[in-house]
Amino acid sequence: MGEVVVKQVKTKKEKKVFIYLPEKIHRNNPKWLPPLYSDEWSLFDEKNNKSYHYADTILYLAYKDGKPAGRIMGIINKRYNEIHNEQNGRFCFMEAYEDQEVVHALIEKVEQWARERGMVKIVGPLGFSDKDPQGFQIEGFEYQKFIVCPTNDKYLPEMIEKEGYLKEEDLVNYLSAIPDEMPEVYQKILSRVSQNNGYRIVEFSSKRELKKYIIPVLELMNQTFAEIYGFVPLEDNEKLEIASRYMMILNPRFVKVVEAGDGVVGFAVGIPDISEAIRKSGGKLFLFGFLRILYALRTSKKLLMLLGGVRKDYRNKGLDVLMAVKVLQSCMDFKMELIDLHLILEKNTRMRAEAERIGGKVIKRFRIYQKALVN
Repeated sequence: MGEVVVKQVKTKKEKKVFIYLPEKIHRNNPKWLPPLYSDEWSLFDEKNNKSYHYADTILYLAYKDGKPAGRIMGIINKRYNEIHNEQNGRFCFMEAYEDQEVVHALIEKVEQWARERGMVKIVGPLGFSDKDPQGFQIEGFEYQKFIVCPTNDKYLPEMIEKEGYLKEEDLVNYLSAIPDEMPEVYQKILSRVSQNNGYRIVEFSSKRELKKYIIPVLELMNQTFAEIYGFVPLEDNEKLEIASRYMMILNPRFVKVVEAGDGVVGFAVGIPDISEAIRKSGGKLFLFGFLRILYALRTSKKLLMLLGGVRKDYRNKGLDVLMAVKVLQSCMDFKMELIDLHLILEKNTRMRAEAERIGGKVIKRFRIYQKALVN
């Protein structure tokens, strides 16, 4: 066995190795999906990524026989810990060849780093918030990868379990065929909700129309996601950052908003699945990558549901159904065939019931792990 050495990433050259290492690890896996590398450089930019303002972080690379063999990031999200009265560290963005020695060296290094900063537990994979890919995929490897979800191979969670890690939370991924007709149960609820003149469903045909709703929607997300595991409330500058990041890939026809007398009370955001365009482009935009993505935004046959929520005092009034009907109708108009509801917490029975109401079946499962840090 070769010698494993773990080094902290300090230079731009080392960061480039960190960012591009996964494509070397997965070069023989045709189902692997690269990230958008422009997003990766932004994510790991301490000056421009506002999340670094409230988190301690560290990047490590593992070398075996002098060659890069794995990577890991450590995070202490001080804002989240303060809100939830926790002393948890996190590991995330972990990649490695199928080598237990490398995995051990990486995770041990992050554990030591977190322990030295007073943490009593480590969880992961979990990034700055639940908006980053979270968990390791543990089931459903026969299905294609898609954006905003983990892209690990099967061996990695098996190896992390050998390091003493246990289940913290599971998340599931539902896939459903777009129905030819609106489900009868939706039609009945829609009829009842539509009679209430206190609500107004807002739909969009252009990004210009959508822009003025972005901040109100993200403010409502702060309220509705407060109870969701891993979520960190967004500050104003982070809202602008997220709006800028996702505006390019949003099709406004798959964004639905519900307004009442006192403002936005519900939202649903989906995007056409552009994963295959990213795969063909190798994660690089340039000219042809950008054109492939634009084409996929118009022609994709699958919708990925990214976000959705209803203000607490407006729940159980059928507003979620109202938005679901409008999203499904848009899918039918665009002749889409599938809808993917991703990374729903296993314990979120309300969201799971909605996914199953339209015939959704669990096809993938993702796991966030935890381990006590003993001095």
